[in-house]
Amino acid sequence: MTLQITVPAAPTDADREAVLAPLRAFNISQAGDPRIRPVAVLLKDDNGVTVGGLWGRIGYDWLFVELLAVPEEARGGGHGRALMAEAERIAREVGCVGIWLDTYEFQARGFYEKLGFTLFGTIGDYPVGHSRFFLQKRF
Repeated sequence: MTLQITVPAAPTDADREAVLAPLRAFNISQAGDPRIRPVAVLLKDDNGVTVGGLWGRIGYDWLFVELLAVPEEARGGGHGRALMAEAERIAREVGCVGIWLDTYEFQARGFYEKLGFTLFGTIGDYPVGHSRFFLQKRF
């Protein structure tokens, strides 16, 4: 088989899937089906409009929190803590061993540490002048 390297000007979802397919197959052959499923815990206003919340996915018995957002005017009201508590409840209910996430230096590391998360990795200068932190909470 002859292979060539190309760099598309505008990568597509199909390009991503083409890269992901052999990786997914290999991972499944080594570690089994990750049983990936999305998790959403939403914040809605009085009109039923989603204004924030938590978005993540469960895979290989861990919940990864990809996004957590509380509208600025509602911060400090316990909504972030409530979102994380519901996510933890869901993770425990389906048998996860823990939750992991990442946050930037200018975001919420202290918030997560107050919830029992511990640091397991850091990337300096991401973005330049700041750090990105990776945290986990094992059950």
